Amino acid sequence: MSVLPEGLNHRALSMLKAIVAGRAQLSCSSEPDLFIDGVPCCDQYLAHTLAHEGFIEPAHQGARGELVPAALTDAGVAALAPAPAAA
Repeated sequence: MSVLPEGLNHRALSMLKAIVAGRAQLSCSSEPDLFIDGVPCCDQYLAHTLAHEGFIEPAHQGARGELVPAALTDAGVAALAPAPAAA
């Protein structure tokens, strides 16, 4: 699964790292907006894509429009895993 034809870009990886660091929240909606350090993320299209492609999700359910902590899915964790070393 990849967000972009060429895979995850640096911005997407930075968003995932902010989630791991506990700095991100998602709005509970069909188009979840991402907030980092309380500020709306500059690329909501990419945030929506990460959610719809299964890389990120709300840490728990909330009321429609409520901000809840963001969490990585298994795919999000895998995307941050270091690449295997070349032999």
